[in-house]
Amino acid sequence: MPVQMPESDSEDELPPAWEERASSDGFVYYVNHQSKTTQWSHPRTGKMKRVSGDLPIGWSRQIEEGTGKVIFVDEKTQRKSYIDPRLAFAVEEAPTQVGELRQRFDSGTNALQVLHGRDLSGKVALITGANTGIGFETARSLALHGCEVLFACRDEQSTKAAIGRICQEKEAAGLRCKFVPLDLASLRSSQRCAEEVRKLCKHIDMLILNAGVFALPHSVTEDGYERTFQVNHLAHFQLTKLLGDLFDHTSRIVVVSSESHRMSTLPASGLSESDLCPPPAKFWSMLAYNNSKLCNVLFAMELAKRWKSRGISVFVLHPGNMVSSALSRNWWFYRMLFALVRPFTKSLQQAASTTIYCATAHELTGLTALYFNNCYVCDPSGTSKDEQLQQSLWEISEQMIRRALSGKD
Repeated sequence: MPVQMPESDSEDELPPAWEERASSDGFVYYVNHQSKTTQWSHPRTGKMKRVSGDLPIGWSRQIEEGTGKVIFVDEKTQRKSYIDPRLAFAVEEAPTQVGELRQRFDSGTNALQVLHGRDLSGKVALITGANTGIGFETARSLALHGCEVLFACRDEQSTKAAIGRICQEKEAAGLRCKFVPLDLASLRSSQRCAEEVRKLCKHIDMLILNAGVFALPHSVTEDGYERTFQVNHLAHFQLTKLLGDLFDHTSRIVVVSSESHRMSTLPASGLSESDLCPPPAKFWSMLAYNNSKLCNVLFAMELAKRWKSRGISVFVLHPGNMVSSALSRNWWFYRMLFALVRPFTKSLQQAASTTIYCATAHELTGLTALYFNNCYVCDPSGTSKDEQLQQSLWEISEQMIRRALSGKD
């Protein structure tokens, strides 16, 4: 258990008289100069850390003449230090159980704070709906930290304008962003998007299913399905499956859902297409949104089971309540309501924090099938944990896609 220590601005900051060191095989240990003792766990957090077993390129380990102490030398500058340079890259050992996770962030944390000190160079993220709102802040935050970001969006002009804003902030970050056409109201467009992504990359580190619609009147897509259901769930389901072989044990699938999934009316048994795509007489826009958000959680949980053997992590999350974004643009009443509550809700940067946490946090390595709110794991609804319902949605979704695309070029 962590020992009681004086207050500090950082929970990872060592208390007075403590020093952090690393063994030759990469285990971090802590020296208490006052009590002349050592321990493997951090004196504040109780967590263990590891570093790479090798020194960074250009550094050597030597014994100082006269003192016999170990010193580290930067061969380029000949700068000497008693501090092991590997400690700058120390990370906590990943917990093996959900109960071992500790909460490092909360509702007030923003996405850039979650990424503080992270270098995502060489990583590739594909984000749907990345040109506006929470999706844009997610993409911007990743790009500013070195990640290559594919903006999977419908509107090319607004997407390029969004990428331009990132370029103005940091040119190198903007140059790492690319537009990929994707209209989630068309299953054929999802197919073309997957084909284009394959041309651009051979591996995806983060797939972030962020795009969504809210408060739409009843309408039917070109595929014959109710628009809210197809955009929020079905097309994302299809895109994920089409990109399946671009993921490996280092990849994470992050699904943006909502606490609204708790207010769904989908039946726990006997799920049918008419439940997912009701006719106009039985349609209510808010209920359609709630049901689609439950589909997000059901899909994430079933996907996690099916891909667990591949080591792929799947997480689903709630970004925040009534965050002021383009999501409410479809009806004046919701625009007014969102505007009234805006001073009391999260900013877009804060709303993107849980997505960023799920996509990048070291401590989530090896975990899967988890639901997050405010950058911490919590229980989704009881209905969303129904394995029969998860499987039923998966099978119905596959049937709907096959039928819609049958006979199409």
